[in-house]
Amino acid sequence: MSANEENYELAKWLAGEMSEKELISFQKTPEYETYSKIAAYSSQLQTPDFDADAIYRNTIKSSKPQVKVIPFYYSKWIKIAAIIVIFSSLAFLYTTSITSTEVAENGKKTNFSLPDNSQIVLNSGSEISYKKWKWENNRKLNLDGEAYFKVAHGKKFEVETKLGIVTVLGTQFNVKSRKDRFEVTCYQGKVRIQHKNQEVIITRGMSVTFENEYFDKHEIQVAKPEWTNNEIAFRKVNLQTITDELARQYDVEIVLNCKENTQRFSGILPSNNRKVALDIIISIFHLKISKFDSDKIILVDF
Repeated sequence: MSANEENYELAKWLAGEMSEKELISFQKTPEYETYSKIAAYSSQLQTPDFDADAIYRNTIKSSKPQVKVIPFYYSKWIKIAAIIVIFSSLAFLYTTSITSTEVAENGKKTNFSLPDNSQIVLNSGSEISYKKWKWENNRKLNLDGEAYFKVAHGKKFEVETKLGIVTVLGTQFNVKSRKDRFEVTCYQGKVRIQHKNQEVIITRGMSVTFENEYFDKHEIQVAKPEWTNNEIAFRKVNLQTITDELARQYDVEIVLNCKENTQRFSGILPSNNRKVALDIIISIFHLKISKFDSDKIILVDF
């Protein structure tokens, strides 16, 4: 459909002059859903009444004296044309400003694709937002939590978090941003990490961790994140970090009623067997379970 044809159909729809057959056909067009949303949105706005007759009278006064008769139907179409201009402007603002958001609730994981077919898997308790409009010119998204990316080859790709920015080009990598801990792992290609005043470049098989003043860079031996295979990998983390992650994975509240423990843990816990995961933790940190419900677990000193 050409631009003129599209505007003509839009005008008839706005004027309520479509036949039943034309309306059914119009509702099947790709543009109809956007037009409907804009119509619903614009109907809530309070705008000045458009007085085509007044505009016409003012125009006549400011022009050379000339007698000219404007048919009623012409005035009517002036109004519709003005509505189309306003409607199109609202549609443009709507499509360029709207943000798409993907969420993985606690206890769940979410898979989705970006407009360039890059693949993303969101870990439990995570959220990503980005703008679909002209994605090729603005390949940037915001991450809160953890996600695994398989980026399609192309232009620069950026992942922004509260703790730092990751810049890549056609690669596979994992980003985890939880509280003060920022972890980035590269499984293919190359990534650049910006954290505060530090900049680090890592390649395939490397991983870095920032946590307050702590920095760690090490090699990995896996082809993709363990959490995509129902395992949670930890490297030199404290007890609170472990229980926070278990709470997200199992969608349960975990309370620590024990003295502060400075011990660090490196290892793997299952994300699909809560009892086994807890048994390992209470054994390593010398704890016991004082309450074990479906929605709340309390751990105390042994």
